[in-house]
Amino acid sequence: MDNLQSVIEAAWDDRSLLSSESTQEAIGEVIEMIDKGKLRVAEPLADGSWQVNEWVKKAVVLYFPIRKMETIEVGPFEFHDKMKLKTNYKELGVRVVPHAIARYGAYVASGVIMMPSYVNIGAYVDSGTMVDTWATVGSCAQIGKDVHLSGGVGIGGVLEPLQAAPVIIEDGAFIGSRCIIVEGVHVKKEAVLGANVTLTKSTRIIDVTGDEPVEYRGVVPERSVVIPGSVPKEFNAGTYHVPVALIIGKRKESTDKKTSLNDALRENDVAV
Repeated sequence: MDNLQSVIEAAWDDRSLLSSESTQEAIGEVIEMIDKGKLRVAEPLADGSWQVNEWVKKAVVLYFPIRKMETIEVGPFEFHDKMKLKTNYKELGVRVVPHAIARYGAYVASGVIMMPSYVNIGAYVDSGTMVDTWATVGSCAQIGKDVHLSGGVGIGGVLEPLQAAPVIIEDGAFIGSRCIIVEGVHVKKEAVLGANVTLTKSTRIIDVTGDEPVEYRGVVPERSVVIPGSVPKEFNAGTYHVPVALIIGKRKESTDKKTSLNDALRENDVAV
């Protein structure tokens, strides 16, 4: 593994090395390991924090320039791209509804359901997760177990522009319809995002459940119930409202996650 990392780091600093067969083989080996779930762009540690494996992300970026364009024909459909598509879903234990697509180099665990949706290279989607209709999982995004990505959810990637950290959605989170989560935002375990919540690294996430507001940026605490909101802001042309996210409650701890989710939505009147 150390040898692979050193080859990737060298090629990252000197792109002329990409013409080397040994470099291309090393990059291909890393992508294969990501595809099989043996390597991750980011991984959870025992203390609950996350480690970003920067060199693995670099390998994903370097994979693009060494690939050649090719025509892919699937029945009456034709594609023209550099990347292979993921295959062998039956053996993987993944349910894939037409027209769901995952690129080779994305890990999709057994028990995942992909409605017509898209999972990009470098992503990690863990078991029991639903990627609902027209949801997109961006490059290198990390999606935990038993997550629900509702219709039209957009999970941002790291490739364009190159981001320092991927979006992380931890186990048991529920992401409501048309939510957008980008720029390495971290949604922690069992959080619930109502429909149309947009989170960037600079979005103010304000807990309004106490006597005084508590503000977060780039992270949604565990079991938080979040809805879209706005706050007034002064500009030269006057006062206008800008979007924020509001934490309006907590999802109850429960061994029955489905019941817990329904309670959270009903008690806080959250649209999904």
